[in-house]
Amino acid sequence: IMLHSTLALSLLLIAVTSNLAMAIKKEKRAPQTLSRGWGDDITWVQTYEEGLYQAKKSNKPLMVIHHLEDCQYCQALKKAFAENEEIQEMAQNNFIMLNLMHETTDKNLSPDGQYVPRIMFVDPSLTVRADITGRYSNRLYTYEPQDMAFLIENMKKALRLIQTEL
Repeated sequence: IMLHSTLALSLLLIAVTSNLAMAIKKEKRAPQTLSRGWGDDITWVQTYEEGLYQAKKSNKPLMVIHHLEDCQYCQALKKAFAENEEIQEMAQNNFIMLNLMHETTDKNLSPDGQYVPRIMFVDPSLTVRADITGRYSNRLYTYEPQDMAFLIENMKKALRLIQTEL
């Protein structure tokens, strides 16, 4: 009987701890709704204003991703972005990150129109980097899933320009 109750208690403990572990894991991931699938390990700011403030304060560039939930190009870009380790690592460590599903009031963030997906960089000096563009002349700030190496180059460029200009 002793063995039986010990076993039952052990099983109960295992059940409780695994539920607790799941609750803790859920708890930890809850704030990450801001990632919207772009990378759960990245710390995302909630608003453009917060992004500007954090960029200035931390002296890191702000990366703004405009996208929409029902846009197939956005979904494809998001998947490539989230699966690219180098991008995720740089986004976590070197950038203030924001993804938006609505337009900002800052017209500088739509120099060639309000389309999605579009990725723009803002310097810690709060200058929108209209000079850091993608490879398409009709939509300067759009990237496609096969453009991740190009996006990495542009992320590095955004970091380099800070060092040289500030």
